[in-house]
Amino acid sequence: MTRNPGNGLPIEKDHLRLTESWMEMSTDWQVWMWNLTQDASIKQRVLATKLTSIQMEEANNAEYARLEDGVASKLETFGKVSITPLVFLIFYEVSGGPFGVEDSVQAAGPLLALLGFLLFPFIWSIPEVLITAELGTMFPENGGYVIWVSSALGPYWGFQQGWMKWLSGVIDNALYPVLFLDYLKSAMPILANGFPRMIAVLVLTVALTYMNYRGLTIVGSVAIFLGVVSLLPFLFMGIVAIPRLKPSRWFVLDFNNVDWALYLNTLFWNLNYWDSISTLTGEVENPGKTLPKALFYALILVVFGYFFPLLISTGAIPLDRELWSDGYFSDIAKILGGVWLRFWVQGASALSNMGMFVAEMSSDSFQLLGMAERGMLPECFSKRSRFGTPIVGILFSASGVMLLSWLSFQEIVAAENFLYCFGMLMEFIAFVKLRMKYPDATRPYKVPVGTLGAVLLCIPPTSLILAVLCLASFKVMTLSLIAFAVGLVLQPCLKYSERKQWFRFSISSDLPDCYSSYCRIIHP
Repeated sequence: MTRNPGNGLPIEKDHLRLTESWMEMSTDWQVWMWNLTQDASIKQRVLATKLTSIQMEEANNAEYARLEDGVASKLETFGKVSITPLVFLIFYEVSGGPFGVEDSVQAAGPLLALLGFLLFPFIWSIPEVLITAELGTMFPENGGYVIWVSSALGPYWGFQQGWMKWLSGVIDNALYPVLFLDYLKSAMPILANGFPRMIAVLVLTVALTYMNYRGLTIVGSVAIFLGVVSLLPFLFMGIVAIPRLKPSRWFVLDFNNVDWALYLNTLFWNLNYWDSISTLTGEVENPGKTLPKALFYALILVVFGYFFPLLISTGAIPLDRELWSDGYFSDIAKILGGVWLRFWVQGASALSNMGMFVAEMSSDSFQLLGMAERGMLPECFSKRSRFGTPIVGILFSASGVMLLSWLSFQEIVAAENFLYCFGMLMEFIAFVKLRMKYPDATRPYKVPVGTLGAVLLCIPPTSLILAVLCLASFKVMTLSLIAFAVGLVLQPCLKYSERKQWFRFSISSDLPDCYSSYCRIIHP
């Protein structure tokens, strides 16, 4: 047997022992390496989880910051609206000056007309302004109230909100060519009716639609100029009316001779649509700070722009309620200052109606763009011109205006008020439900009340809405309910066309994945 020279053991036994020792060492090494590998794997998984969490948080924060500041990548080339143009855009979406408030005196007399424009804002305008400021900054994107309702009640009711508010806006926009021509017909009787009036409506609509096409920054600048020019003649009327003022004329009241339907419709029409600016929030510079301030300043401007002309006009001339209809301020201007002042007021009215038209059309067309970016409408509605304006939305809104301009002033006001009421009821429900569902969600501006306060805030305007709905005529009620029913059917039809691929639908990559993403960022 051969021996190992090192220890004198047989080579076979020595080899066997070495093999056993190596196996023991190998097993220990394998166990140690396996443990080390498992530890590293666990640490790697933990680290990966942490990194993923951090990346998701950063992505969410970046996404929210991008939307909050309104600087979505594809919109960086288009100018944002700053606070001053925004104030006048709101002014024109709500008011545009005192043109159209004359019917309040015809319906209820001077005292109730004056009290209406002082007290009505507390019942309606201020709650709507506060809700718009909170939800508009909570969801800083185009689409506005459509997104609010979708987040609270689901996309089906969000579509219904968009349909009713867009149709209401188009009906409202059809008023402005009517008002414009009503103020000019005393100087140009040929525009009172017939074919010349139809041609005038067409020319006005085309010209103002082109202004919308050229860009929102131009619309904002035009709104500033038109706002100043529209209010100047009434400041001058106030000066020349001072010697004629008789305060006793302000207190004329006859409860037995009040047309409550006309009175409430006139107040409601002249002091609503504060939420319309929300459909442009994606175009606003730093909406979290800019939007609430602009709404507050616009509220003061609107109330003053109504109350002051009514005060001087009812106090300076003898009362004849039958004469108080749209266009009567130009006749009062002639009585107070002569023909030149009448022409000035008529010119201001024309410019005011231009401002209201372009502001309302901007809101309506960007609403359609916002709905298309959410996949509610075909993708073509989200296409922008080289000026950043929604081409298809503008064309649809302009077509609706031309189709509805044949209606009378009172019929248009009543019809759009009826549809607008339904939309506002859903906004109030969305406001309260979002407060309850996401109480801790980020709200750059928050109405300083709790959930109970949010409910109480909605009670006065809701009561007013019910009164307006009850006072509507049978004709207006029937047409409005038909329009409402069309929306109920239209949404399923669009979904069917999407499944059949008749139209292309898509959701913008610059927006959150779903409607509650804003809320989930801090409230999973």
